[in-house]
Amino acid sequence: MIRVLLADDQALVRAGFRALLNAEPDIEVVGEAADGVEVQALAAQLVPDVLLMDIRMPRCDGLAAAREILSNERLNGLRVVMLTTFDLDEYVFEALRIGASGFLVKDTEPAELVAGVRAVARGDALLSPGVTRRLISEFAARVRPLRANPDLDGLTEREREVMALVAEGLSNGEIAQQLVVSPATIKTHVSRAMVKLHARDRARLRVRVRPRAAGPAPSRPRLAGLAGWLITVPRALSRSRVRAGSG
Repeated sequence: MIRVLLADDQALVRAGFRALLNAEPDIEVVGEAADGVEVQALAAQLVPDVLLMDIRMPRCDGLAAAREILSNERLNGLRVVMLTTFDLDEYVFEALRIGASGFLVKDTEPAELVAGVRAVARGDALLSPGVTRRLISEFAARVRPLRANPDLDGLTEREREVMALVAEGLSNGEIAQQLVVSPATIKTHVSRAMVKLHARDRARLRVRVRPRAAGPAPSRPRLAGLAGWLITVPRALSRSRVRAGSG
C-alpha cells in the first residue's frame, strides 16, 4: 500500500485528490495539510511514502517545506512531488535542486496523476510533459558536440549525440537518463556505432570519438538545473534503495 500525504491550502483541491487516490486499491491518503508548517509536522508524524505538495501555501511555502522535510534523515524514503498551477522554470529548477522526486501541474489528467504516484513510490522521477520538453532543450543547449572527425561521418545525428556522451565516460544508464529514453535504446545506438567505427569494445569506441585535440582531455560538462538533477537524483535514489535493502 502506497501511503500518501497531501498538502494544499485549498480544501477543495485536497478533497479531489483524496477521492481520486483513495479509489485506487493500492493507494491510501493518510493525511492532509493546509500549509507548509502543518505538512512538516504531519510528515514527521505519519512518515508517508509520497508527499503531494503545492508550491504556494501560507505560513511556509512548499519549496521551503520540502527543503526541511527532505533534510530529515527519518524521512529518507519519502518521495516529494511538487504541484502548481504554473510550471515556471524558477519553481521547477528549485524544486528538483532541493531533492524533489517530481513536478506536476495541476491540470494533469487524473490517470496520469495516479500513475505518477505509483512511479514515484517505485523511486522513479516524474515530470510534466512541458517540463520534460524544456529539459530536453536545456540539455541540447549544454551538451558539448563532437569536434569534426571524419571517422564519424557514417553516424546518424542521434548516434553522434550518444557518442558525445560516451566520450565523456557516461554509462548507458546515465546517457538514457539525460536523453530521456530507455537504456536498451542507448545500447542499440552504441552497438551500431561500434560496428560502424570498427571498435571492438567501449574503450576503443571512446578513443575513436574523442576530439582529436592536443592537451588534456576535457572534463565532463557541468549540467545545471534539470539536466544535472536527472543524473544525481536517480543515483541518490538507487543508493537509498541499496541501503534500505541491506538494513
